[in-house]
Amino acid sequence: MEIFSEKEGSMTPQVAPKPRFHELDFHRSPFLAIWEVTQACDLACLHCRAEARPCRDRGELTTREGFTLLEDLRRFGPILGVLTGGDPLKRPDIFDLIRRGTEVGLRMTMTPSGTPLLTRESILKMKRAGLARVALSLDGPDRESHDRFRRVPGSYAWTLSALRWAREEGLEAQVNTTVTCFNQGRLRAMAEMIAREGISLWSVFFLVPVGRGLKHHMVSPASHEALFHQLYDLNREMPFDIKTTEAQHYRRVCMQRAALERSQSRGRSMPGGADSVSSSFKGPGFSAGIGRPARGVNDGNGLVFVSHRGEAMPSGFLPLPAGNVRERSVVEIYRESELFKALRCPEAFRGKCGYCDYRDVCGGSRARAWAVTGDCLASEPCCTYRPPRPGATKRASNTYKGPKSEAGRLSREEALTLLGEGAQPAASPGQP
Repeated sequence: MEIFSEKEGSMTPQVAPKPRFHELDFHRSPFLAIWEVTQACDLACLHCRAEARPCRDRGELTTREGFTLLEDLRRFGPILGVLTGGDPLKRPDIFDLIRRGTEVGLRMTMTPSGTPLLTRESILKMKRAGLARVALSLDGPDRESHDRFRRVPGSYAWTLSALRWAREEGLEAQVNTTVTCFNQGRLRAMAEMIAREGISLWSVFFLVPVGRGLKHHMVSPASHEALFHQLYDLNREMPFDIKTTEAQHYRRVCMQRAALERSQSRGRSMPGGADSVSSSFKGPGFSAGIGRPARGVNDGNGLVFVSHRGEAMPSGFLPLPAGNVRERSVVEIYRESELFKALRCPEAFRGKCGYCDYRDVCGGSRARAWAVTGDCLASEPCCTYRPPRPGATKRASNTYKGPKSEAGRLSREEALTLLGEGAQPAASPGQP
């Protein structure tokens, strides 16, 4: 393995600006590229997609190969680059990789693990290398719940310390949380804890049963819908932004809730006699009159993942290699492979996702469809919305019967009517 030592005292590379989400053609360029720099990690998390282990793999991309990959990714444009693992801090050259990505014009972020490797010094070195943001995982609002999930005592304390150090050093930080059956009842407690820590972004992942993640660790379809409504409400209450990963149908819920609230503000009745609930319109990621439908990042559609051995995949949760960057450009793989092209064609999706009126807003988790059914083009298995069939007279419905369920029955056409003539939801950047 070639290692290039960081030059102490060298000038910090200038952080690239945020990608212009709406200017990207997802058939040509992803919004974000995630590189699993290693599968080595000193934690043993219950849900680990990578099935991480303490030791590094000799087959990892070398430093030189990593530089080449970062330079190739820049051909997409100034996109978002994410260095993940395992634990990226297990690579001695990680600060050189951050620096090189920043130098070529990528906006670099990283997801280190909450271990003793995550020191104040390492946080400072990340910033000096040009890192734009550090993302740290917290899966419970207290030491007991988080450490039990991560299966290493002390991870909660190490992670909280790192978040505080990042804030003190002026490095932007976000918190990642994976929703499972173990913590689904504690999202509000999590949100309140994150608010106390002064974090600006909470990224909420919904479990995909790959790696060590198991199907019975997922929350039920009804719980997905209920939690989406809770996140919508929290997004309006909390002093930070909330985005989701592998929760594509959250975008549908946001659109439906925004329409429900707009109906009240205009004094209009709901289709089918549903009651209105709010006098304000502040749906997350929505803007009236923008003139185009929402689109969100999905597996292989606005997202490319490169494994530690160089395999290019639609995402880390959809581990189907479409080529290897040691043999073929990642740009060519993303644009031309049959797998990626199929994932960008929602008309080819099977089951209700194929005819759903929200398919360009949502698209369903292609990774969860694959993990549960073995078919990445199958319907999202954790969606409760029942779209109207083409040519049928039956209205849209929803099997979820909990709070705010009246919103979940709104079809795309009904939602747009309530949002106002010409109103379309604007995409929330980075919400895969």
